[in-house]
Amino acid sequence: MARLTINGAPRDVEVDPDTPLLWALREQLGMTGTKFGCGIAQCGSCTVLVDGVATRSCVLPIGAIMPEQEIVTIEGLSPDGSHPVQKAWLALDVPQCGYCQSGMIMAVVGLLQQNGNPTDADIDAEITNICRCGTYNRVRAAIKMVADNDETQAG
Repeated sequence: MARLTINGAPRDVEVDPDTPLLWALREQLGMTGTKFGCGIAQCGSCTVLVDGVATRSCVLPIGAIMPEQEIVTIEGLSPDGSHPVQKAWLALDVPQCGYCQSGMIMAVVGLLQQNGNPTDADIDAEITNICRCGTYNRVRAAIKMVADNDETQAG
């Protein structure tokens, strides 16, 4: 049994300590907004925030997470899609198929919490999520839209 703090609430999960956080979220807790993509921390579809840092949950074992660490999933970002990054995503029609977008949004929130006015080089270095639809130009425009509005807090 592990106790995790997810989206501001304590949650108990009964899994092996080696189980990746992704599978505890999806299978035990029913939080399916976090997606499985590659299973080797390369694509970013599984990105969540752990203490405000964008983290690939497919390779983070439950046993490595301390109960006091705050995990935020796409479900916990805002109750109604009103987070500034989500609003920018809608305004600029960022997603196409949408599969990678929850992980992409979480990576962008993590970036903006660390750096409220990222340069193109910062974005290139930090947003390494893979989008098969190739919406990278719209992702960059959405990041800049949020940064220009000074709305970089997690909500």
